[in-house]
Order: sequence, then structure tokens, then C-alpha cells
Amino acid sequence: MSKISIIKKGITDFEVDAIVNAANSDLWEGGGVCGAIFKAAGSRELTAACNKYGHCDTGKAVITPGFNSKAKYIIHAVGPIYKDGKQNEPQQLYSAYESSLMLAMDNDIHTIVFPLISAGIYGYPKKEAWEIAIESCNDFVKANEDYDIEIIFAVLDGYIYSMGMDYLESME
Repeated sequence: MSKISIIKKGITDFEVDAIVNAANSDLWEGGGVCGAIFKAAGSRELTAACNKYGHCDTGKAVITPGFNSKAKYIIHAVGPIYKDGKQNEPQQLYSAYESSLMLAMDNDIHTIVFPLISAGIYGYPKKEAWEIAIESCNDFVKANEDYDIEIIFAVLDGYIYSMGMDYLESME
């Protein structure tokens, strides 16, 4: 049975089928979550794997091996840079989660850990980012009832964790 949860823990500390990198469209190593994932996986190996793709459009995702990380795979999802919420950002953010989950299903991934995509340096308002993240994951679970997947959101900040839990519990 599929479930969605939020855990206060670093994304690279999970032993799961896949972790999701909040990637940039060039799939380059960045800071924050992206930098931590590259460091855990092995920067050289992950960079070489990402360079084979070269680019990923906003709202889409690609998959690489997990290399030295605790995850079998790393899914690189490109969320939007927030401008004003009227430049297709909600649809692009929803699509980043949806694309990641479709890749998970295509690769027989049953445990996946997400960061709160676009809510860091890309500036997406955290409350709206949670609403879209949880809605897209709920929609995926409902549309794929025959596919069991455990979806986990990894956060470190207590306030962001509480905000996500409040929204998740309101959906139950």
C-alpha cells in the first residue's frame, strides 16, 4: 500500500531505491540539496552521468545510478525558478514531481525521497510548494493504485517540516 510521509532527516541519509535531486536544467552540481547529493554519490561519477543527458527541461526529470550514495538511483527533477506564480510555475512544479514518479514506476522504484523542490534558492513560496508537492504525489498514488510506492519528503528545518505536516494531515 502506497504512503506519503515527511521525515526530518537529510536526504542523503536514506537507504532507499531513489533520492530526488532538485536539479538545474544543465544538470550541473550546485549547492544545497544538489551539492549534498553530488558529494554523497561521488561528484566525478555523477557529473559524468549527468553530462550524458546534457540538459533537462523545467518540469521534467532524468535518472542516473546512485553511485556511492545510499540510494540505488538518483532522479534529477528540474523545478521552476519562482517569479510571480503566473509564469506557469505551478504546472512546472507539479510536472517535476509527476515526471519523477513516472520514472520511478518505469524503473521499479518503490521507495523514493524528495526534497521540497524549488523552495530553496529557486524561491518558490514554501506553503504553495508543499501544496503542489503533496497534491502531485497524491494524484500519482490515486492514478496508480496497483503500484505500491513509499514517498518520503526529507526536510531539515523544523518550521518547514511543521508546515508540510499540517498540509499532509489536512489531506487525510
